[in-house]
Amino acid sequence: MTTLSEKMSDQSTRQVSKRVSQSVFDGSPLRVVLLVDVNDGAQQQFLEAYEQLCNQVAQVPGHVSDQLCQSIENPSQWLITSEWESAPPFLTWVNSEEHVHMVEPLHSCVRDTRSLRFHIVRETGGESAGAASRRRLQASPRIGDGVIRHALTFTVRPGSEEKVAKILAGYASPQARVDETTRLCRTSLFMHGNRVVRAIEVRGDLLAALRHVARQPEVRAVEEAINPYLEQERDLGDQESARVFFTRAALPAVHHVTADELAEGERQALYYPARPDCGMRLAELLAQQDEAAAGDPDSPVLRSTIFQRDDVVVRLVDVRPGAGARAPLPEPGRQAALSTLLDGEPVGMDLVTDRRSPDA
Repeated sequence: MTTLSEKMSDQSTRQVSKRVSQSVFDGSPLRVVLLVDVNDGAQQQFLEAYEQLCNQVAQVPGHVSDQLCQSIENPSQWLITSEWESAPPFLTWVNSEEHVHMVEPLHSCVRDTRSLRFHIVRETGGESAGAASRRRLQASPRIGDGVIRHALTFTVRPGSEEKVAKILAGYASPQARVDETTRLCRTSLFMHGNRVVRAIEVRGDLLAALRHVARQPEVRAVEEAINPYLEQERDLGDQESARVFFTRAALPAVHHVTADELAEGERQALYYPARPDCGMRLAELLAQQDEAAAGDPDSPVLRSTIFQRDDVVVRLVDVRPGAGARAPLPEPGRQAALSTLLDGEPVGMDLVTDRRSPDA
């Protein structure tokens, strides 16, 4: 008879803060699900690409196992699942330039893909029950707030910053309602030097929202207008060029915490330049500090989201009105811990635009 992993000892579980609605730093195993729709006649090409990818992924630190499954109802639909020791090693790999090149053969033979990532919270298993009891599963699931947070980041040619900021600030907001279940809630756009960060908040289906925004005429006009100023060239009319650009531009949210107080705040962003290969550790340290601040009634932080990709770390913070010109930096003792991971001083980013849908 199988046993549930919720009977694990206290040493192998981790209580989660109710203030934290999202985090990749729980230490739990990660299950990744990739839904794939293969082009007609490309099954063999797909299988060969998968075998090549599978052999390469097996060498990635943190990878545990994977499976390839074919639909019994529609043979063109496939499912690739993989398990990882935890979320950070997977994100380090999937957000790397190595991954961009590794998956090129796979994308050349598929119509569409969709990636889903899940922490493993409970497990059953016969022979594996003993091993499962030693895994660091969560004691309880997180209670989300119904909002999905995501960001994009890219750089523009030095000297074009003022022109780009003007273009990005001047467009009309797209329709907030995507479909029956999905709605755009908020878009905040910041710049520091020639780096642009666009953070979005969505209720419902993030992928549907991103596709909806990309189809809006006003948004397409803005994207075309900034094309000449981008450091990484792209052709939005070419599906592969657009996919590679937005893959490289993705800046995932790795942690979100909300204080008990629900007041509206002033939105600010800070950019933390990480030393090579220190971005994930830096993001985790910032997440720990913001989690502690959320429990401090004297802290000006109302909400904080940490975004991280490679060595780019951005902290998006809502602070109490009147808390100061910039979101607070860590106290001196905590700043010392950060300094070993930083390749320069944290800096406040300039707000270009912050838009909310009326009924968000």
